[in-house]
Amino acid sequence: MKILVVDVGGTNVKLLATGQEERRKFASGKTLTPDEMVEGVIRVAEDWEWDVVTVGIPAPVRRGHALLDPRNLGPGWKGFNFALAFGKPTKVINDAAMQALGSYEGGTMLFLGLGTGLGSALVDEGHGEQGHIIPLELAHLPFRQGTFEDYLGERGLEKFGRRRWKDFVFEAVDLLRLALVAEYVVIGGGNVKKLGSLPSLARMGSNLHAFLGGYRLWEAAATLGPAAQGLE
Repeated sequence: MKILVVDVGGTNVKLLATGQEERRKFASGKTLTPDEMVEGVIRVAEDWEWDVVTVGIPAPVRRGHALLDPRNLGPGWKGFNFALAFGKPTKVINDAAMQALGSYEGGTMLFLGLGTGLGSALVDEGHGEQGHIIPLELAHLPFRQGTFEDYLGERGLEKFGRRRWKDFVFEAVDLLRLALVAEYVVIGGGNVKKLGSLPSLARMGSNLHAFLGGYRLWEAAATLGPAAQGLE
């Protein structure tokens, strides 16, 4: 089974397929609709072959459908039928959850993505080696005088400067790890490299892990059987 993984971000849409060595991308932005995204993917990957698709989007997802439109993209994502648009069996997942699944190495892991906002997910020992994904929406929970996203996201980095922002990241990581009883934390996202060092029991993630997570989503479903695949 050849899998096409699509990682939709606020700046670029990145894609990789089984058997390919280099990812491809095209610009996204605040006006990108899901129809335009699908058209762009088909155009950019026209010489690739795939049987199924995984799409990671920066929005809460339930049972394969976006519950809200992503803040940094155009309209139309909520409830969009990606399987119909691609013409292939498709799994849709929150982008942080997809990268979390690709970063998982056993036990109970908390994933935090430091970018424009704050992505979050928990993975524990569920069904087999792939782990069980629990998508989280921690970004808008109260933290200090605002929310976690206010302090850990891009706005916090710009407002407080790198040194204070790093202190807030360390504080939040320790707080959330203890609250969620996580054994370790993976910190990903575009701003993780700006930390310089990492909190205790934390390691740096990689955006490439998002593609591994997209592959693993289908591998886990194959292990569980058709009833658990949750296709659109």
